[in-house]
Parts: sequence; structure tokens; C-alpha cells
Amino acid sequence: MRKKIVAGNWKMNKTLEDGTSLARVILYLLSSSNPLDENKIMIIAPPALLVDNISKVIAGRKHVYVAAQNCHSEEKGAFTGEISAPMIKAAGASYVIIGHSERRAYFHETNDFLMKKVNAALMAGLRPIFCCGEVKEEREGGKFFEVVKKQISESLFHLSADDFKRVVIAYEPVWAIGTGLNASPAQAQDMHAYIRNLISERYGKELADDTSILYGGSCNGKNAAELFAQPDVDGGLIGGASLKGDEFVAIAGSFPGR
Repeated sequence: MRKKIVAGNWKMNKTLEDGTSLARVILYLLSSSNPLDENKIMIIAPPALLVDNISKVIAGRKHVYVAAQNCHSEEKGAFTGEISAPMIKAAGASYVIIGHSERRAYFHETNDFLMKKVNAALMAGLRPIFCCGEVKEEREGGKFFEVVKKQISESLFHLSADDFKRVVIAYEPVWAIGTGLNASPAQAQDMHAYIRNLISERYGKELADDTSILYGGSCNGKNAAELFAQPDVDGGLIGGASLKGDEFVAIAGSFPGR
């Protein structure tokens, strides 16, 4: 059974003190509302300098994990300013975000480079949260399925079935990130179903049905429940709303059946 996941990407926000405080607020609110269980988990992705500290804050809390926002493709070497997957793992993270649209746009990360990052993450024992999605022009030009297929196939479909089982996919329509726009529930469902079908064609229906596919793109407390009600939407990669403890925890409680 695939897991339902709410992952908070803090991006380049929060100092050590502020981030620690936010993590503690989130844990306190979770204790009150109890929206998590073995099939519903939360992931917090703070800036790299906070990974170790936030990992210590959540230590011992069930169903809550830490992710890094990025990693390098190499285990070590002369890459000034970069952080390797083994370093992230040693700091206490369980997941790492790979291929976020901001990394693709601002740092020109290619599908081939992201494939190497995926390999590095898996080798270090991390679970990749692999991001894919189209920009506005590709959506308006009707190329969105083609774009996402290329991103996934070129960066993930070299993996064995056993390795692919450790991957979480996050569909992020780039035109919706930080814009206040979001894909309609029907648009999100169509893309998530398409992605699941791609996985089924490559690895079989059983593995596809067990793969968590998240929606990212201005998902917040107002629209999360409607998005999460779609049969192929397994949660969200949350940006700005994850910086507000009460809203983030409310999103975690937005899955059907609660």
C-alpha cells in the first residue's frame, strides 16, 4: 500500500533558531491532532544547515522524517559549496529532493545530471523525492505529458525495480509554483494518472500502484483536501504553507477518511 505523504520544502527560509522553533511547533500540533500513522507520513525539508538540528528535534517521533533540498551527484571531491548524499544521510535525513524546478531553472540541472543525483542518493541510503513538471509555455502548447515523460524516463527509468521502489515522485506544474495558481484537481489527477501509467508500463502495475506521487504547486490549507481526494494524488510537496505550523499540520490532516 503506497504511503500518503505531506512534505514541507522550506526552501531558503529560516535560521537555526527560527527553524528549530517551527519544527517544535509542528510536533506539538501533531501531538494534538494526530493526523499521521504508518501509512500517512510527514517530511520536513529545511535548508542544509538545519538538517542535523531538525533531525535531532524530531528524533523518536513516529511518522515524521527529514529531507534535504538537494545533493551533489558525487560522493566527495573538489566541489566547493556542495553537499554530498552521504553527508546528508549522516546528518540524519532520510529523504532528499531532487530535480526541483528551481534547481532546473536557476542551476541548469539536466535530466542526465539528475539521474546521477538519484543514483548518488540511493547509494547513500536516501530516498529521492524526484520532481517533474512543465512550464507555462509547455502547458499552453499541449506538451505537458511529453515533457514529464522525458524527465521521468531519462532520470529514473534506468533504475532496477527494487531501486525504483524507494523513489517518491512529485509533480509540480512550474506555472503554479509561488504564483498563487494551482492545477485544478482534474488537471492534477490527469497528470498523476499519466505518471502512474508510465511507471506501470516500465515496471508493472503492482509497483506503479505502490508508488507515492505528490502534487506540488501552491498547495495549501484551502485546496489540499480537494487535491488529496483524487485517486492518484498521494499528498503534496508544500512550499510556502509549510512555513506556517498550523497550516502545514492542517494539510497533513486533509487526507480522505479523517
